[in-house]
Amino acid sequence: MRRIVHRHLGKVVAGAGLAVAGTAVMVGITLPGTAGADDSGGNDGTGAVSAQSAGQGSDAVRPGVVEQAPAEGKKGTGSDPLTDDETRRVEQLALTKQMFNAGENVEGRRGPQRISVDLAEPDASELDATNAPRRADVTFYDYRNDSLVTRTVNLDTGKVERTTTRQGVQPPLSHDENVEALQLLVADPLGAGLKADFKDATGEELTSPEQLLLLNSAVYRATEGAQPAALDKCGEHRCVRLFPKVKNGPWIDARSLIVDLSARKVVKLGR
Repeated sequence: MRRIVHRHLGKVVAGAGLAVAGTAVMVGITLPGTAGADDSGGNDGTGAVSAQSAGQGSDAVRPGVVEQAPAEGKKGTGSDPLTDDETRRVEQLALTKQMFNAGENVEGRRGPQRISVDLAEPDASELDATNAPRRADVTFYDYRNDSLVTRTVNLDTGKVERTTTRQGVQPPLSHDENVEALQLLVADPLGAGLKADFKDATGEELTSPEQLLLLNSAVYRATEGAQPAALDKCGEHRCVRLFPKVKNGPWIDARSLIVDLSARKVVKLGR
């Protein structure tokens, strides 16, 4: 049976489907509390059957075989995904010394925050070409002025062909941004409930993001009348709502806490 255990942050969630409200777009989040947990075997009368007894008989699924991945070349062709070598190269080409010195990352240090590196779509005039150049879009978020910068690099020539700068655009957060958001939350007095829930679930003190198995997130945007004034700039600022999961344990419901990464502060949503 699915259940919600009420604790310090409101609840530690075990197998609950939660709808995320208060953003510009309603996002449906399912938090499978038993995923990744150490479940005990046996039939407990609720219809749960141990993994040991399941799958026996003529229809049993054979154990999977892990095969060695094929060797990756230094360069891809056509619409092949970017290789590791290509990714490293375009990151270096896209980030100029001037950008590095003028920008600021999520930790407040020099250099804009890298968000993603993706293979770029061919130009419209190249759609039918068999030898269209491969390009990569390298995206950065500059916390100094809350702007999203995308630079398109030609993999054949090594030249940056386009640069676009936009404000008010909030792509999904990178791993480093999620980690920094959790660190700000743990260090803030409003994070006391999260730490108490973690200790209830594990018996340990929460001091580092590495103690959690999963750390999912969603961009939070201001909605008129749906939050305190301290969050009015979310959307212009980079704000995040976290969904942390304990290793081999439950999801902890921290939806009422919003981390404004641009202002480096934590705010609790009004009810």
